[in-house]
Amino acid sequence: MNVEVAAKALKELGHPTRLSIFKLLVKSGHQGLPVGSIQENLDIPNSTLSHHIAKLVSVQLVEQQREGRVLTCIPKYEVLNQLIDFLGEECCIAQPE
Repeated sequence: MNVEVAAKALKELGHPTRLSIFKLLVKSGHQGLPVGSIQENLDIPNSTLSHHIAKLVSVQLVEQQREGRVLTCIPKYEVLNQLIDFLGEECCIAQPE
């Protein structure tokens, strides 16, 4: 992950609503949650929720899968792990031993 990609992901996670959505999805596990469940859990209006989910999808932190009428949001743990690794990869390298 490069600085630009990490900065974009962190920017989107820097919004309280998007961070709440992403945290809820991470808690949900690899199966994700239907949009309706996210809306119920966080009490976010549908149009607002769609906007925030689209932002998370745009930086590849969330993917969406449709089955019939149900749209499920799934956290992309590999991207989350890349972001965490990026933030910690140079931890303490400037400290003398």
